[in-house]
Amino acid sequence: MPKSFTPQIVTANDLMLGDVIYLTEGGWSRRHGDALVARSASEAQEMLATAQAQALKIVGPYLADTVLDDAGRPAPVHFREAFRTRGPSNYDHGKQADLRSV
Repeated sequence: MPKSFTPQIVTANDLMLGDVIYLTEGGWSRRHGDALVARSASEAQEMLATAQAQALKIVGPYLADTVLDDAGRPAPVHFREAFRTRGPSNYDHGKQADLRSV
């Protein structure tokens, strides 16, 4: 029996800034919860192809498994993806500084 599809998002890094970014309906976002969710394997492959065609803006796009929270927004499944939502770990800047002020 084939494995059921797990919802996925496309993530990459911004080519110029290095920030972790997520493919959205209208482009890219630094917030995981804004990501466009693929609900089938074919939709996921289409989203990945869209990202791969943007080599002048992003680097290293890939599909990441996700779950939907109570509000229907994507949330990380794996530790690696949860860790990437917090930004660089070598010093306090970017997302880490933003989270500290919340």
